[in-house]
Order: sequence, then C-alpha cells, then structure tokens
Amino acid sequence: MAGTLNKVMLIGNLGDEVKMHYFDDKNCVGRFPIATSESYVSKQTNERITNTEWHNIVVRNKAAEICEKYLTKGDKVYIEGRIKTRKWTDDKGMERYSTEIQCDEFTFLTPKGDQQPQQSQKPNTDSNPQKPKSATTNAEAEGDDDLPF
Repeated sequence: MAGTLNKVMLIGNLGDEVKMHYFDDKNCVGRFPIATSESYVSKQTNERITNTEWHNIVVRNKAAEICEKYLTKGDKVYIEGRIKTRKWTDDKGMERYSTEIQCDEFTFLTPKGDQQPQQSQKPNTDSNPQKPKSATTNAEAEGDDDLPF
C-alpha cells in the first residue's frame, strides 16, 4: 500500500453533555466523551467481564451545534472520523498530550421516543395524575386531600 489511512468508526454512548466552545469569528467546537464496551466470559472464573474504553470526540461548527441540540448523556451515536493527538502545556508548565477523535460524520442511534424519559428525570407533577385504585393512600380514602369542595 502506497498511502496511509487514519479512519475511526465508533458506536457508543455519550458519557456527558456536549461542551461547546465559541470563537470570535463565529466558529465553534463541541467536545464530548463516548464509551464503547466489550464483554466476554472469562475461561478461568466463568464470569462475565466488561471492558469500557472512553473516547474524546471533537466536532466543529454547524455539526457541533447539531450535536449540542440533539445529543444528551446516555444517547447512542455512531461517529466516523480520524485520530488526532494534541500537545499542550498545562498550568504547571508540563507538556501534556490528548488523543481525540476528530469527527467527520455522525448518526444519532437513539430513537426520538427513547430520549424523552432520559431528559425528564423529574417526578410526575401532573395536577391530576391517574392512579390505580390500589395506589390510593389512607389520607385520600378518608377524604383528607385538601380539596376546596
């Protein structure tokens, strides 16, 4: 082979919300981690072992804004891109390295209907919740529910 290839394809779950960074010239970068896992049964102990690998994803401009709008923690996503290692200096003057996946393409794999329960983790606050008869409390059975009539 005469050339080289730097191509990554991942299917994983978001480990956190998309963090956006905006620049003066209307450009932006979105960053988020995704987790990929593999499971197998150990031949020695006969127990299931799961190994999780974390990947730092970087997406730019309009694609970053789309990811921020539609992706939430826990969503499954397909990412296609390339590996890039950045070198930077931390606050103490130490040289550090970060390996990231520069995202070129993505596909949301969590169906829209599945996203609603994940986003609204609040208790049901309907003014008239439907309870089965067996869920009636003693106070409700005795009429002590603060109704104005």
